[in-house]
Amino acid sequence: MTKILGISAFYHDSAASLLINSEIIAAAQEERFSRKKHDSSFPFNSIKYVLKERKLNLNDVDYVIFYEKPLLKFERLLKTYVFSAPKGIQSYMRSIPLWLGEKIFQKKMIYHDLKKIDKNFNGYNKIKFSEHHFSHAASAFYPSPFKEAIILTLDGVGEKATTTIAIGKENKIEIKKEIHFPHSLGLLYSAFTYYLGFKVNSGEYKVMGLAPYGVPKFKEKILKNLVEVREDGSFFLNMKYFNYQTGFTMISENFSKLFEKPVRKRDQMLTQFHMDLAASIQVVLEEIILKICENVKMEYGITNLCLAGGVALNCVVNGKILKKGIFENVWIQPAAGDAGGSLGAALGYWYQDLNMERVINKDDEMKGSFLGPKFDNKEVQKVLDSLNANYHKKNDNELFDEVAINLKNNKTVGWFQGRMEFGPRALGGRSILGNPQSEKMQKELNLKIKFRESFRPFAPSIINEEVSNWFETKEKSPYMLLVANVKKNKQIEMNSEEKNLFGIDKLNIKRSSVPAITHVDYSSRIQTVHKETNPRFYKLINAFKNLTGCPILVNTSFNIRGEPIVGNVEDAFKCFMGTNLDILVCENFILFKDEQDKKLINDYSKDIELD
Repeated sequence: MTKILGISAFYHDSAASLLINSEIIAAAQEERFSRKKHDSSFPFNSIKYVLKERKLNLNDVDYVIFYEKPLLKFERLLKTYVFSAPKGIQSYMRSIPLWLGEKIFQKKMIYHDLKKIDKNFNGYNKIKFSEHHFSHAASAFYPSPFKEAIILTLDGVGEKATTTIAIGKENKIEIKKEIHFPHSLGLLYSAFTYYLGFKVNSGEYKVMGLAPYGVPKFKEKILKNLVEVREDGSFFLNMKYFNYQTGFTMISENFSKLFEKPVRKRDQMLTQFHMDLAASIQVVLEEIILKICENVKMEYGITNLCLAGGVALNCVVNGKILKKGIFENVWIQPAAGDAGGSLGAALGYWYQDLNMERVINKDDEMKGSFLGPKFDNKEVQKVLDSLNANYHKKNDNELFDEVAINLKNNKTVGWFQGRMEFGPRALGGRSILGNPQSEKMQKELNLKIKFRESFRPFAPSIINEEVSNWFETKEKSPYMLLVANVKKNKQIEMNSEEKNLFGIDKLNIKRSSVPAITHVDYSSRIQTVHKETNPRFYKLINAFKNLTGCPILVNTSFNIRGEPIVGNVEDAFKCFMGTNLDILVCENFILFKDEQDKKLINDYSKDIELD
């Protein structure tokens, strides 16, 4: 049996994945262990975990594949500085010595880091390198249910590519077209993230969530000044307005002058201007990607599409691709960002380099993306005892019924079950749950538990068989990567006064029979829950349905603003005791806040940095 370890590191969202032959055994992001959000450091803990999942040591591994080629990236940096000189000299002086001292010799650096995990590791020649966007493409195509597909990858930048079109067929991938740095949809969207006062590589979700509150009145200004879009969807940025190529900020002064306002400070109130700008860049992104999709479908005639890269996490765009019907089938890698590159690197080596036969799974090969650590009842109880927690142990039926009753009564629940999810979405393994029928639940979860902006929407987790009864789609969406509207018969029509409201004033209007998961434009980011991949979550939602007639729960990630999703029982208990969560459920143990020692309560919302 061939064992392949995939690694991504040194930019953001470091991760490790383990492949044995074609089977995805385990995958996890370093942030879940280090508790540092988007941790970019070498994934020591993630590697230890994935090896432990099969009781392996490093010398048992046949190949170690890094997700990109550092020499190609170094070449791009040098060319950028040469062509831009003397501009960017400060950036050059800061980054090039780091490359000459460490990064250019990355194979040796990776080897030394691996020896810190296991001093007996002697596999220097086992270390290989993939290309960044090939790793993304491999992560999207090889686990997909398609024999043949067009593969679209979009992100900030890899070595030099920012966008690629590839064709996957059987066990091979061929990259056909590329767009290169500095022209990048990911960096264009991040520039607006920065201008709107949110953290780059973190706040892009906020821009997407803010967009429906605005009107895309700046769309033409963006297309006229910032980005040139051609008929085939290829695009070119006007670098006069950006600073990321050679500087330390995303945008230049010209960007602020164009929109006639300075960069928003993080503690500054969001205004209609900011909402309109978010709406504008979201529409521009959608139009460019739809143009690309239409063009490649026409050129190659393939009816399946696979997506990866950080931009593929923009579920509104994904929903538009599906709704327009350009492709018959669309599949998106749930760990679409750099973390998923560790998986793509391993899969790419197995199929492309070792030329192994590919057997296609009619669903997909991701196992619901539940690829992280799990804890049995014995382990959970041991930790809870060490934390002096008060708990009740229930059998499954008792547990699901009791939690469902509490959810019906508008209690908020931290739900810690089974294997941790791989990727940025909580899918019922490490989730915070609520009643979607409550008019107050969205605001309560945002302000009292997540400690974040009130405008942020929440996702519905719905039993798969019920999705077409509640939403305008029949598609499976197990990874919470598609957006669709709530069905008309579930919507509540706005009166004339409500229709004239602008911005955040729209937030408090009840729009449907499930208001907590209905965004201001009647959309929802849907997760379909399948009994095959998450039977416990499925049974809980079914128990809630039996009580309420509603087969949906509010589902958001089990964390607070600025922290990674909880990884272990200690993390879950800390979040439970540091927020206004009412109930914590860890496997078969249920904990109620009002039964805990008051000395253990720790409000740490005031210590959280704005993001």
